[in-house]
Amino acid sequence: MNTSEGANFNLSALSNALNEEARADLLNILKEKLQSLAADDVMENLSPIVRKRRHHDEIEARFFEEKAALEAKYEKEYQPLYAKRFDIVTGVLDVEGAKTEEAGENRGEAKDGEEKGVPNFWLVAMKNNEVVAEEISERDEGALKYLKDIKWCKVVEPKGFKLEFHFDTNPYFKNTVLTKMYHMVDENEPILEKATGTEIEWYPGNCLADKLVKKKAIKGLKNAKPITKTVESESFFNFFYPPEVPADGVQLDEETAEELQVEMEQDFDVGATIRDKIIPHAVSWFTGEAIHGDLDLFEDDDDDYDFFDDDDEDEEEVDGQQGEKPAECKQQ
Repeated sequence: MNTSEGANFNLSALSNALNEEARADLLNILKEKLQSLAADDVMENLSPIVRKRRHHDEIEARFFEEKAALEAKYEKEYQPLYAKRFDIVTGVLDVEGAKTEEAGENRGEAKDGEEKGVPNFWLVAMKNNEVVAEEISERDEGALKYLKDIKWCKVVEPKGFKLEFHFDTNPYFKNTVLTKMYHMVDENEPILEKATGTEIEWYPGNCLADKLVKKKAIKGLKNAKPITKTVESESFFNFFYPPEVPADGVQLDEETAEELQVEMEQDFDVGATIRDKIIPHAVSWFTGEAIHGDLDLFEDDDDDYDFFDDDDEDEEEVDGQQGEKPAECKQQ
């Protein structure tokens, strides 16, 4: 066999050895190399200002990457402190860190019925923060007294963060944990895509998101009787029924879109306040120290808000405070 024939044989053998997958990999490598060369050519033709901008973006990307790693590192270091706070609040530990005698039996309650731990800890902490306090009604307080912990965690997929509200067994709803999930467009920017919440399993007659009101009889009508109806009630627990974002392709008129944007911004403001202020500094909010340390929270300009007169003056809540609660609560 001459040299030419040997060369043909070797090329044929090499071609057969390269299966389809290997050839595809080779093509991808060549494409990436060509794109890299093309990018280098483009960069050479760009102005110095634009090239600096690209370098800035690369540095910024590293910053966000290192920032996320640093946050994760210290978040782990916070966890033992939060765990100890939980044990003190619920009565497992006393303030000095010693286990209480009742720790293994009834968490937060002594044998003689005396409350242990720190009663109403989270309720007081939240009410001392103006942003969150605006969401809490008097009717909510009974249920929020059963709140024993609030946690949050970052969610990678989909991007965002989740809040968890842990409750003791209570007469209002079956859930022991209520969650609120914020889906973000970009985890490095506070751009909210949508929010979702737990469907609360209310016990019959104990729904705080609804209330019964009695509409007074119209004067002048013979045999007119008061009308009782169920209406949506202002409640902290509406926090778990966030504004609904329309499906893709659904067009909203300008007024509706603006109203939705305002509602979403307010909802995110409450969630971010709980995550960034209430959870890490709950003790300071409980004692009231944080109120004086966060005066900027209370410097809202009244001109930014519209105040309306109550159009329902002819309606009154049944039985005053708590009211005769509806038999069933709508699941929003």
